[in-house]
Amino acid sequence: MNGLNRRQFLRGSLAAGAFLATPLSRVLGANDAIRLGVIGVGSSVKIGGMGKKEIRAFLQKPGIRFTALCDCDTAHLMPQIEKLRDHNPGIKAYTDMRELLDDKNVDAVIVTTPNHWHALATIWACQAGKDVYVQKPTSHTIFEGRQMVEAANKYRRIVQAPHGPRERTGFGEAFAYIREGKLGKVLYAHGLNYKPRPSIGKVNGPQPIPSSIDYDLWSGPADKRPLLREYLHYDWHWDWNTGNGDLGNMGIHYMDGCRWGLGQDTLPRHVMSLGGRFGYEDDGETPNTQIIFLDYDPAPILFEVRGLPKSKDRRTDNWRASDMDAYNGVQIGTIIRCEDGYVTGRSGGGAAAYDNSGNLIREFEPTNPDLRTNFLEAVRSRRAGDLNAPVLQGHLSGALVHLANISYRLGKETAPDDIRERIEGEKALTDSFDRFLTHLDANGIDLTKTPIRMGPMLTMDPGQERFTGAFGESANMLVSRNYREPYVVPDEV
Repeated sequence: MNGLNRRQFLRGSLAAGAFLATPLSRVLGANDAIRLGVIGVGSSVKIGGMGKKEIRAFLQKPGIRFTALCDCDTAHLMPQIEKLRDHNPGIKAYTDMRELLDDKNVDAVIVTTPNHWHALATIWACQAGKDVYVQKPTSHTIFEGRQMVEAANKYRRIVQAPHGPRERTGFGEAFAYIREGKLGKVLYAHGLNYKPRPSIGKVNGPQPIPSSIDYDLWSGPADKRPLLREYLHYDWHWDWNTGNGDLGNMGIHYMDGCRWGLGQDTLPRHVMSLGGRFGYEDDGETPNTQIIFLDYDPAPILFEVRGLPKSKDRRTDNWRASDMDAYNGVQIGTIIRCEDGYVTGRSGGGAAAYDNSGNLIREFEPTNPDLRTNFLEAVRSRRAGDLNAPVLQGHLSGALVHLANISYRLGKETAPDDIRERIEGEKALTDSFDRFLTHLDANGIDLTKTPIRMGPMLTMDPGQERFTGAFGESANMLVSRNYREPYVVPDEV
């Protein structure tokens, strides 16, 4: 790496424009391959890794070549490098993303790190003159998402922030059908994430960091803490320091679907969340069962997360999707409820409209390209407006996750009767809470021993993306985070 650039990175001075001298983009001819780098190859005992998934998917696209991979765990990095030797014998391996970003043979990067690295990796990439395809959730905090938008705009980069509904699902066509008034007035959007989430176990003290990992690089912008769970990888989702719970892991896709379905391009006026980590005692911090209410005008978003199965007898060592509850035939997806019917969009694709009796009205076929193809086309056209999932949309949907989790984290243990009294008047929310209680009862949860945490109804200034009113000061402390030098998301990108 060039010495000057390295010092600028380490001083955290990219905000001063360390890469302003870098060409905005290599001029691509029609036959020129787009040279891709991957930041965060990823792998674990539990799941194959998003980076490996993206490599497989992009390899199916014409006109690309992988030129570099980066992962701070060499046990994950080097096997993928060897697998790609046939694709590109000269592919380079990096453990520090700053070195990959200084590689002139990389045009665009795919960011598949843990959540706490998404923003800084994207901002650094924009400053280095690279386009970015950054995985969900776009950011780890509200502040970070806005800074990513600013960096993409300032450095004129193509930044795609993919969510499942914006793939070739038919969701967009279904939402257009609603906006034409085919089902009457929109009443509310309902998101569901009923996904099996067993315990991650409980350890007695700090665990050893595998020797293959540079743990300082892995921790990056997050606090560098002892490892207090069995697995470093993947289970970081359930640690507030690095993850955003299942709402930010899987639920984010259909939170995006809810906001998209309502046609909202701002943040809501109010947010409230309640829930808990029920059914087991483990090293996870985030809730496995959660209800979120986002107060948009004229129609709100109601979102539910469930990690436990239908009943206690289904809670085996490895329960599956078939053991989970469903609502209106949906386990994971989005429902847009209207006066004269509703539209459903499910995980994996498939959108349809129904009348209020549940009779199918029509199904919707997708007309858009997949998001990877769309990204590559925008990289060539240099038109950010061509993106189907631009970073601004990723920021707004990610911010809904953060709003909900902030309310939850500020919450207090509250009795069910008191909760019901506080939410009285919001019928959809009350119905959701009643089903929530039935679900917990079926799982044998004693709420006197594991009480529900109910967060305050927070007030948001959508334009400023800051909280106001009661609890505003405490909530605003969670809009951003403290950073470790030199891994600082700058106030000025």
